[in-house]
Amino acid sequence: MRKCKFPLWSLILVGICSFIIGIVWLTGMQFTHNLPARPTTTVETNSLPSLAPMVKEASKAVVNISTIRVIKGPGPVFKYFFGPFGEEDPFREFFERFFGEIPQPEMKQRSLGSGFIIDKDGYILTNNHVIEKATKITIRLLNHKEYKAEIVGRDPKTDIALLKINAHNLPVLSLGDSDKLQVGDWVVAIGNPFGLGHTVTIGIISAKERIIGAGPYDHFLQTDAAINPGNSGGPLLNLRGEVVGINTAIVAQAQGIGFAIPINMAKKIVPQLKKHHRVVRGWLGVMIQEVTPQIAQALGVKEPQGALIADVTPNSPAEKAGLRRGDIIIEYNGHPIKEMNELPRLVAVTPVGERVKIKVWRDGKEKTFTVTIGELKEEMAEEQGVVPSGYDLGIEVTEITPSIAARLGIDKGVVISRVRPGSLAYEAGLRRGDVILEINKKPIIKLDDYYQAIKRLKPGESVLFLVKRQEGTLFIPLQIPKGE
Repeated sequence: MRKCKFPLWSLILVGICSFIIGIVWLTGMQFTHNLPARPTTTVETNSLPSLAPMVKEASKAVVNISTIRVIKGPGPVFKYFFGPFGEEDPFREFFERFFGEIPQPEMKQRSLGSGFIIDKDGYILTNNHVIEKATKITIRLLNHKEYKAEIVGRDPKTDIALLKINAHNLPVLSLGDSDKLQVGDWVVAIGNPFGLGHTVTIGIISAKERIIGAGPYDHFLQTDAAINPGNSGGPLLNLRGEVVGINTAIVAQAQGIGFAIPINMAKKIVPQLKKHHRVVRGWLGVMIQEVTPQIAQALGVKEPQGALIADVTPNSPAEKAGLRRGDIIIEYNGHPIKEMNELPRLVAVTPVGERVKIKVWRDGKEKTFTVTIGELKEEMAEEQGVVPSGYDLGIEVTEITPSIAARLGIDKGVVISRVRPGSLAYEAGLRRGDVILEINKKPIIKLDDYYQAIKRLKPGESVLFLVKRQEGTLFIPLQIPKGE
């Protein structure tokens, strides 16, 4: 028999440890058995319920829009039938001589878009570019019924159009409040991208008050909800199913960047389209430009904000009220003006004939004026230009010639005859042909005035030039480097 090699005390120790482990294991099993079941719900089911019920209801009021435009073909008809030699066809002169100028063929161009019903009697809101120049507009509802639409009114400046179909008791979408939107809010887009009717995408509000160069009243919502060609005119909805925007534009080279017109802008326009078939806008009669940090420093303003008046139209409401060039509009009828682009939008929606209070910064202090808003006529195209400065800032100047005086309608100032590329003046924006009218708000009548003003400039100083170009008048700031 083989003897055990382990001492007795080690065997006793192993037995005690095994007993303790068994007790702990049994106790743990009992404790685990008494624990409540682990929750199986997910974040998605609690915080973001299905959007299906809202989408199902909203889709009833979203429509697909198809249009037909008649356009001229690329060339004479006979070219296609008699011109195998193209432009060098030897028979071309023969046909033109005996048959006269042969008209270009007409071709039908089809396009698709979206829209949504805002009135049970058949009023539909969409983009102007969806129906512009259309000779036939067809509306298709979710139930596949089709109607011929008529244009009630349209506004190219904001890209909004109002259509009407002969139908009643239609489902409608409620219009929300786009001013209450915050960056990060969930939104849903419904539309007709690439002809794929009633397509739904979801995203968030990525930014507000975007200016994309689409027109004078840019004020877009930016979203990453997928928007594609054909979505134009469709609704952008909040999670309550209210319209907060009209899907309008995309950045073709990007992903997740789409733009929508805020619905509050459309709310102000739709009543006018119904009543007048066009939009009547308010008119102030000023040319404005951005208040840059350099301009703010030159005019003694603490913050670079507001709208700087570069010129005032003669006999305009602004001139009659006492506003003048160099004023910085900091408040319009109780609304603070932070960005220059806010002012045109506020003026445009002001009823014609209304008296408004305008607060400006002039000569180091605030002043308030009362202005009676006029009507903006179509021929009153809002011009905006820019012009710059110089001495050996990199420019050469000369007296105004009679031809320049006649062309620009002025008889004072000095003309920039040369701008050195890369110079301070060039970088500031001054160009050949600009007429310098003022330097630091001091009139420049002749060459001597210009040279005297330049001699007074100091290193590190901000210089403010008032210049005139053929397009208009504007202020140009220039910063003199320290040590020069």
